[in-house]
Amino acid sequence: MEDVASAEQRPKLDDYDDCLFLTVKMIRHDDKTNEIFSEQVSFVIKPNLILSFQEKNKEGDVFNPNRERLRQNKGKMRRKGADYLLYSLLDTIVDHYFEIMEYVGDTLEVIEQEMLTNPEPVKLKELYKFRRDLIYLRKSVWPLREVIVKLERDECSMIGEDVKPFLRDVYDHTIQVIETVESTRDILSGIVDVYLSSVSNRMNSVMKVLTVISTIFMPLAFITGLYGMNFDNMPELHTQNGYYAVLVLCGTIALGMLIYFQRKKWL
Repeated sequence: MEDVASAEQRPKLDDYDDCLFLTVKMIRHDDKTNEIFSEQVSFVIKPNLILSFQEKNKEGDVFNPNRERLRQNKGKMRRKGADYLLYSLLDTIVDHYFEIMEYVGDTLEVIEQEMLTNPEPVKLKELYKFRRDLIYLRKSVWPLREVIVKLERDECSMIGEDVKPFLRDVYDHTIQVIETVESTRDILSGIVDVYLSSVSNRMNSVMKVLTVISTIFMPLAFITGLYGMNFDNMPELHTQNGYYAVLVLCGTIALGMLIYFQRKKWL
């Protein structure tokens, strides 16, 4: 009862004399808010009985297809025992992990394209949010693998031999989810690197333009500063067309430097 009431339980399996207790994490995606959230699901299994406890038990969870098959008497769930029903529920939870990973993967592809064209800090916050989601998903799936191994290989009196091959299939799916989570984390890290590289390249381009402008104006500032000194005996100080000559000289220097920078492929 304490484990059922505590929503922060790690996925685990307890084998008692007369029953099995199993707790797992159900991961769901809200289409309206685009949020990924989880709830704890606990099971108590006896030879002809299975009790399930959901943390929130909202309508529209991942178990709806199982409920519908039970109502319509489709498949093997009504003909098999409680152990097969447990397998069916676990398989539904694990298969839904793939849908979550597919959503994360598709979203990351869109973000990656946007990062290449227009990197924004808002997208970086979204990436870190997905990173937290992946860490939580990993913490939920890794212990589940151990739980399924115990159900499949240990001599659990509540699990029949005819159900263990199905549990091996769930175990394979769990391994695939773990590998997908790890590869998605690598992709996410790569996108973060792309963002940082894009921001760095963008800053380098801005700095290059500013440096070129500053370099062009350095000799112009020297010339104007030199002829701006208030000395009486300065050459060309009283020349009639000296002002226009200095303007032409400054323009020629600036144009020459631009041509030189372009030939050097600095622009």
